[in-house]
Amino acid sequence: MAEECCFLNKAFPSSEILAEPRSSHFSVRSIPVLLIFPFSNLCHRRLYMMLLMDTLVIKPLKKSHLALRMFVLAAVMICGVYICSVCLKQIGSQSMPRFVKFELTEEPCSSIGVPPSEVSYLRYPKPTTYSREECACTPVRKFAILSMQRSGSGWFETLLNSHVNISSNGEIFSVKERRNNMSSIIRTLDKVYNLDWYSSASKNECTAAVGFKWMLNQGLMANHDEIVKYFNERGVYAILLFRRNLLRRLVSQLANDHDRRTKQLNGKHRAHVHSEYEANVLAKYKPTLNDTELMSSLKTANECVTDALDYFNSTRHIVLYYEDLILNRTKLVDVLKFLGVPQRRMVSRHVKIHKKPLSKQVENWEAVYNALKGTEYQSFLNVDYKL
Repeated sequence: MAEECCFLNKAFPSSEILAEPRSSHFSVRSIPVLLIFPFSNLCHRRLYMMLLMDTLVIKPLKKSHLALRMFVLAAVMICGVYICSVCLKQIGSQSMPRFVKFELTEEPCSSIGVPPSEVSYLRYPKPTTYSREECACTPVRKFAILSMQRSGSGWFETLLNSHVNISSNGEIFSVKERRNNMSSIIRTLDKVYNLDWYSSASKNECTAAVGFKWMLNQGLMANHDEIVKYFNERGVYAILLFRRNLLRRLVSQLANDHDRRTKQLNGKHRAHVHSEYEANVLAKYKPTLNDTELMSSLKTANECVTDALDYFNSTRHIVLYYEDLILNRTKLVDVLKFLGVPQRRMVSRHVKIHKKPLSKQVENWEAVYNALKGTEYQSFLNVDYKL
């Protein structure tokens, strides 16, 4: 046994074994040698343990480079800062109150029950001076009474204004500044039809038809092309009101001019009266007509009416005659249907001034009769209606 140990010591000196650098890997060449020798005795066991410990010792890791460590540290710090900033933003956005903006849109008004041909004429104005409130979806028809002085337009307008849903604002273009040019005319029309025109005829917010009187000599005929275009684009209804008997209109006009000069009623001019007494006072005056210019005057008036009917024929319109309204009040029903407003009884406080036959209202009746007899205007000499 001692010899074997000595043999091993000679074969593998301990100094050589210990002096050999330690490896972190198993010595492949050492293990077969160990397996060759039996280790039944103590010497073999000790030798085996020494070699095994030597082969299992792990070599320590080399130190990392400083630059690599600094790079890793910097990367970790950058990632940490980024993650913290993201978290702070999320926390801040969750803690801050959020304001949700709601945009209120007006629900379009319904046109149920309106004939398809009239839908394009429906308008829903939004006045700047007041709110229509619950009547915001009540459609408003726009109209204009196109007429001539002393053709019954004042009386007709009072009938319309007696209706709770109709507002007719009078002779607004009698003021010259409002008809100086087309721009001022359109500006005035827009104000009226937007329900921003205030007058004694103005109704509440539930007005269903709004308009005014427009005399042919108040810029209407001079700007008829632009006005017709405006009517068609804005859906304005034209009510053309004239007198069939232009001779009666001429007599009424001359009598009105006389009262404008003389002011027969308590020093005040009255184009329209509201009592029988006032009517009788004004009816006492009998004008004298110029029989030499009578035919020319009637012809000019007739041509003016014909031109107006022709100019506004392309608009949505209705043609009325004063004599027809006097004799047949059902004509007013047609007007209400035309304007699309409910049927109502309409009244007027106006009292007619000239009720007598023309022969008793014209100072030089015989000369007038002879001037018109046998002409195209002879029918004007006859009694056209009775009151």
